[in-house]
Parts: sequence; structure tokens; C-alpha cells
Amino acid sequence: MKLFSICLLAGTFFLAACSLKKATIDTDLKQYFDAKNVDGCFTMMDNSTGGITVYNMMMDTTRVTPASTFKIVNSLIGLETGRITDEKMVIKWDGVKRYKDEWNKDLTMTEAFKVSAVPYYQEVARRIGRDTMQRWIDSIGYGNKIITGPIDSFWLNNNLKISPDEQIGLMKRIYFDQLPFRKSTQQQVRDVMLQEDNTMYKLSYKTGWGFDEKNNALGWLVGWIEENRHVYFFATLLKSNNKEYDMKDARLDITKTILNHYGFLKGKK
Repeated sequence: MKLFSICLLAGTFFLAACSLKKATIDTDLKQYFDAKNVDGCFTMMDNSTGGITVYNMMMDTTRVTPASTFKIVNSLIGLETGRITDEKMVIKWDGVKRYKDEWNKDLTMTEAFKVSAVPYYQEVARRIGRDTMQRWIDSIGYGNKIITGPIDSFWLNNNLKISPDEQIGLMKRIYFDQLPFRKSTQQQVRDVMLQEDNTMYKLSYKTGWGFDEKNNALGWLVGWIEENRHVYFFATLLKSNNKEYDMKDARLDITKTILNHYGFLKGKK
């Protein structure tokens, strides 16, 4: 394994304040991205030690569109402001048929989060409104904090941007109730982020799929894994100059392959 350490100037989100941390660069992870014919980066933070492991530092510290990973924050703001009454709140289908069949029906927040239903969260953003949305984005220091353009698409059109290392910081803060929302609000979002729960581990995450200004396809998967009461936060970001590249399976496949590479998913960490 090719590992070396460098000093990393962490982002504002990473540890809630800029600080110098030792980052271990693992170039061995390149093989897993190459196997899927895609560029990318992976970052993990061991909460018990504060140790950070990174593959592709340049990409890790570059801001791009959050795409549907913004549903995490959209959910937090919606719940905190009452625009989403609870995770069971239904928004009725507008009757417009879209390319994903699972979007073409009435959905609760939990259902919309799980299937990453853009129309549901666009309506939530419209109900929140620009001024309220901006205040919350500013208060948590989310990425570049820019929400110009239509209120229902700023997280999709490359106005709002965030880096993988900033996503790690957000994951840590929501996990430990460190964001300026009620604890119950943060718990509700943690609950819908939980994707796999078994005797060996718990895996929580949110995906995202978007395009940058050059029409490169981007695929996100951000969250955390818990084993034996230890938590590790991670962010995976994929990039392909093939705009038809299918990010859906690649994001999770690469992430789980890397987790397995580090000995996770077996209940032994």
C-alpha cells in the first residue's frame, strides 16, 4: 500500500474551524476508480483518532455542485422551519411524468429521500423561500453559500458548490447534533439517511448525480459507517467526461469496495 502523510489545511466545515491536520494519502485506491473507468476521490475520517485518509487531494478540496446530496440540508431546513411537518409529510404528485417512475406518485419525505425525488425537494425549497434558505445556508457555512438562480434548482445548476472535505465536516456535525437545528430535526434526517443496518455495521449515506459546467458527469456518495460503536465519516466523488456514464451503481460499488479494502463491512473494525 502506497501511503504518505501531508499537512492538510482543512476546510471551514471539516472541523468547524480551519486547522492543520495530518492526512494520509492512499494512492492504492486509484485501482478501484480505474476498474470503473472513472476519475474520483475518496476521503475518510476516523472519529476516534481524527485521522484522515484521502485519495486524490486535488479533487477532495475542489468545490462542485452538491446535486442531490443537498437533500440532507434541504430536509434539515424544511423540518426546522415547519415546511416539512415530519418525515411522513406527503407532497402530492403534480401529474407531470418524469423519467423515474418512483417519482411519479404522492411521496412522503422518507420516500422522497430514499428515491432522491427531485420534484419533492424542489417544492420544499419553494415553500422555504429564498431569504429563509439563504439565512440557513449562511448559518451552517455550506460550501460557497451561493444560491442564485431559481430557488428550486440552485443546488443543481452549479451555483451552489461544496467540496468532499466540506461534506465530511457536515457529516460529522449532523451525526453529533452540532448543527444549529433542533436535535430532533437532526435525528430525523439521520434516520432517513440510514441505508443498511445489520449485526455487523450500520451504513448511512446520501447519493447525488449531476453535471459540472463542462458537462462532466459527477456522482456523490456521502455519509458514515458505524462498527462496534466506532464511527467513520466518508465522501466519495466520481467524475467522468462521458455525460452518459451511469453513476447510479458505480458510486456505491466503489465506496463499498474501498470500505472492504479497509476492513469494514465485517463487524471487525
